[in-house]
Amino acid sequence: MNILVWHVHGSWLTSFVQGPYTFLVPVTPDRGPDGLGRARTWQWPATVRELSPAELREADIDLMVLQRPHELDLALRWTGRRPGTDVPAVYVEHNSPHESPVGTRHPLADRSDVPVVHVTHFNRLMWDNGRAPTEVIEHGIIDPGPLWTGEETRAAVVVNEPVRRGRTTGTDLLPRFARSAPLDVFGMRTEGLADRLGLPADRCRSRDLPQGELHPAMARCRLYLHPVRWTSLGLSLLEAMFLGMPVVALDTTEVREAVPEGAGVVSNRLDVLEEAVRGFLADRDRARRTGEAARAAARSRYGERRFRDDWERLIKEVTR
Repeated sequence: MNILVWHVHGSWLTSFVQGPYTFLVPVTPDRGPDGLGRARTWQWPATVRELSPAELREADIDLMVLQRPHELDLALRWTGRRPGTDVPAVYVEHNSPHESPVGTRHPLADRSDVPVVHVTHFNRLMWDNGRAPTEVIEHGIIDPGPLWTGEETRAAVVVNEPVRRGRTTGTDLLPRFARSAPLDVFGMRTEGLADRLGLPADRCRSRDLPQGELHPAMARCRLYLHPVRWTSLGLSLLEAMFLGMPVVALDTTEVREAVPEGAGVVSNRLDVLEEAVRGFLADRDRARRTGEAARAAARSRYGERRFRDDWERLIKEVTR
């Protein structure tokens, strides 16, 4: 079976392409957002093939996996086939509705031929899905192993473009948390963040690392801090749990479901979260025990095998 899928979210796609199919990933000469091709910083199997738009027009395609609204038109232009009409298709919704959780219709709400696959139950609840059939397939993480050492008395934060995304990702909260722990902020376009927030460089270190170096560097930090107000459930949170890191997180979106009692501290009270940060920094044994519980919880719910089984079931239903 040949599955057309765009390289949009590298971490999610890394788990998705482990399935028993051939994955056709569009590539353009500039390797822009619509033609990134194969990942350069993740390990993908040989079953992932790069195809140009011209090659896609001649390719056999059994399923289209869409992730952005404009891919409906892009798929038609590049393949000559209509998603959901000429070729079975599903739409993976990675995000929570940005404008309003009560008044935002999904881009596919008026269609019944393309199922919308949400990555969290929270997302499905908050979007107005209209007539679209919906499924929830929760994230699946390729286990990086229990890498946590907690040797550095710092809090790890993972966010791409923290300045642009601002309050959405809780960037405005970082100065307050930096009073309780020095921060290592990992992600793309984090350079100069300390200056933008008015923090000393040692209290807010920017760490834009290759994917292969990210997990070991995170795992050296004592805890993982998740100050995100409003996005879908971040893969970085789940990856931190797989690493064996204790979690301190805002009680927003799907976090409460992902971080059970004993795996970290989840609250919307900033004083409670600050106390938790200071507590994990002061007590390494408590941090280790909490991180072990976080890892066990994440492996139980967000394992790669369950993710692949869920997708194989849905793919068979959609393409039969």
